[in-house]
Amino acid sequence: MPQRSFKQIKEQFAGYVIGNYSRNPVAFVRGEGSYVWDSEGNRYVDLMPGWGTTTIGHCHPRVISAIQRQCARLIHVDNTFYNEPQGLLAEQISRHSFGGRCFFCNSGAEAVEAAIKLARLHGQQEGRFKIISMKDSFHGRTFAAITATGQDKYHKGYLPLLPGFTHVPFNDLRAVEEALDEKTCAVMLEPIQGEGGVNVADGDYIRALRELCDRNGVLLILDEVQTGVGRTGRWFGYEHYGVEPDIMTLAKALGGGFPMGAMVASEKVSRSLAPGTHASTFGGSPLACAASLAVFEAIEQENLLERCREASEYIFSRLNAAAQNYDVIKEVRGRGLMIGIELTIPGKAVFDYCLKNFVRINCTHETVLRLLPSMNVPQEALEQGLDVLEEGIRKAQSSAL
Repeated sequence: MPQRSFKQIKEQFAGYVIGNYSRNPVAFVRGEGSYVWDSEGNRYVDLMPGWGTTTIGHCHPRVISAIQRQCARLIHVDNTFYNEPQGLLAEQISRHSFGGRCFFCNSGAEAVEAAIKLARLHGQQEGRFKIISMKDSFHGRTFAAITATGQDKYHKGYLPLLPGFTHVPFNDLRAVEEALDEKTCAVMLEPIQGEGGVNVADGDYIRALRELCDRNGVLLILDEVQTGVGRTGRWFGYEHYGVEPDIMTLAKALGGGFPMGAMVASEKVSRSLAPGTHASTFGGSPLACAASLAVFEAIEQENLLERCREASEYIFSRLNAAAQNYDVIKEVRGRGLMIGIELTIPGKAVFDYCLKNFVRINCTHETVLRLLPSMNVPQEALEQGLDVLEEGIRKAQSSAL
């Protein structure tokens, strides 16, 4: 089929697709590594690939091959039977994390839903059902996930929300202590708040939360949908803190671009999710698990954790130097290849400049530019992307004077 123009693609969307997204005026048609091409043949440096899903690059050869092989063998079988790729993947996740057991689903929001249900099931005998989560957090778009999300803008139109959730300030241990009571079953947070502005949890805070939860018989849930599977330079974000969660949620990078989510729970806690308590029709399909196994293989065999750390060092060096030159840069923060640049002015002008000059970034919380490049991003792509980004910041600062 011949490639259609952007105008044709946009017109078809206007006629048949619900308009619940604010879409940029670009239609991407092909991707390879850290580059994507639009319908008009323009090549972009993608520093925000798939909202962090393609952490090993678009259309990685190992993922392509794994999907092709599995498609020819078995695409789907329901979870009332066993399938080999699911068991292999569960072992990989457990071996690389805290020895937990896995429940598979299709997205981060589904993983969070499973974590919430498991926490309540685990606490029900003691009458525990409350969950403490953080302000500026983001946990997904399902009903329980938006209730746990500590941002009012995601609650509008859906009130009343589910009972039993309390939001407290991030990195504030005292606030958690004050909110915790005998009905609390879990504390949930992201090691780095992504959509909330790339806010990094303090080490002392995370360690104190672990101790607080242990003293009070409360579960610690870490939402690693964005930080998991190598994004921070380690397999999982919690590894930077020297603690382990009771429950962890994964998605995005887990499938290498293929829809995939997982909830991982300690062996003791996982027992509460007994047969009949929760399920997912497509979760853990042979096809999805084959794609995810290829991601683990690529990260290990191509030394991508080391490459992530190298690329991170270069990016932070460049951006911290830029912060000395541009007053509009308030702070550069993050970890690994999860990077936020907070501005003193709205970031939309910078985002627009980058897109017009064929570099894809993200702007969240109005003033925070966000970068989530792939772990194997080529040096030349980084240099090109950061050159354009810095020029966009320079122009935005000039316009703001």
